[in-house]
Amino acid sequence: MPEFQADNGNSLPYGSEEVLGFKLFKKYELGKLLGYGAFAKVYHARELCTGQSVAIKAMSKQRILKGNLTSHVKREISILRRLRHPHIVRLDEVLATKNKIYFVLEFAKGGELFAKIAKGRFSEDLSRKYFQQLISAVAYCHSRGIFHRDLKLENLLLDENWDLKITDFGLSAVSDQIQPDGLLHTLCGTPAYVAPEILAKKGYDGATVDIWSCGVILYVLNAGYLPFNDLNLMVMYRKIYKGEFRCPKWTSPELKRFLTRLLDPNPSTRITIHEILNDPWFKKGYKDIKYPIENEFELKNFGQGEEKDFLNAFDIISFSSGFDLSGLFSNNGNRVDGEKLISKEPPERIIEKIEAAAKEEGLVVAKKGFGVILQGQNGTFTFTVEINRLTEELVIVEVKSGGFGLDIWTEKFKPLLNSSPEATTSSR
Repeated sequence: MPEFQADNGNSLPYGSEEVLGFKLFKKYELGKLLGYGAFAKVYHARELCTGQSVAIKAMSKQRILKGNLTSHVKREISILRRLRHPHIVRLDEVLATKNKIYFVLEFAKGGELFAKIAKGRFSEDLSRKYFQQLISAVAYCHSRGIFHRDLKLENLLLDENWDLKITDFGLSAVSDQIQPDGLLHTLCGTPAYVAPEILAKKGYDGATVDIWSCGVILYVLNAGYLPFNDLNLMVMYRKIYKGEFRCPKWTSPELKRFLTRLLDPNPSTRITIHEILNDPWFKKGYKDIKYPIENEFELKNFGQGEEKDFLNAFDIISFSSGFDLSGLFSNNGNRVDGEKLISKEPPERIIEKIEAAAKEEGLVVAKKGFGVILQGQNGTFTFTVEINRLTEELVIVEVKSGGFGLDIWTEKFKPLLNSSPEATTSSR
């Protein structure tokens, strides 16, 4: 199971570069450099136990902190762990040392789509194929309240089957970031792909700006060059703001009409995802992608019988320290102590045992959702016990404490639950 790793001495000295053949956490052997940006480098790597290829995105904590990008990195992790779609690069694992953060990602063997289009424009049918895959993934993201905000050819990769994979969600936004006016306000994106409403600086809808960028991508696939481009940035922005572009002569009337709707400078009349999916040009040969949800389990509200949101594989991983982001940028070890236990005992029975033991110890007990809060006399310590169901048979018991309370848990409470032979524990 993927696990967030702290520095265990098996990392490179501060300031040094990853080297070919370096064994990262004795788990991955680094290969050649695939690409780099201002804050990250991406390497090909091989998982030692399976020989499987992966991509490892290495980021300097120092540069992230200096660039005030901590929230961006945490958001990217949070977003990627929620996305499971055949046309989105999969995040498998997050590792960290004292100085660096590593994303272990699905390896896209075909490289950047940008490199392919640089050799010459695509046929209309091939352009349609990749646009269909792009829209399938974008629609999936939007349905989950996630907006990429930096869609461009450089962020589209190809796998070994030459199918498309969206990557780099570092500038993505989630619906929680929408302000009271119902819009996003952060200025972001790549100049040639940026939507006119972002330039207007009056707020924008995350879905409509992604659709605009998709329109730019489709134009480039068909034409072989950008619809809005000028050495003078302000001249280019003026063209974008007015929606001034011309389709090449080989563009079919149907595609020209479709591009006009995608690159409509008015976001309120721009084509929507729903309309794209029903457009005659788009629908030709389109097969709706069924993306099955893997390893997901329903949660039940204990005692209420109502369905709660399911846990997917990454939600389960997050119960380990693997995706506890609270200490991602901290080197001082100042974090809440805790422990997690997987048990087959019914949640109600677990709570009964804890409450009975707490009463014997003279502790103050308070209900908290599907768990309890235990407090020592005069508030000398507090720790919480939360219970979440994984399957019909398994539950996770998570204990959090400031430190002293965890000792009480270990000595007095944990033995009660460990009496079940099926129970297993993991600490952090």
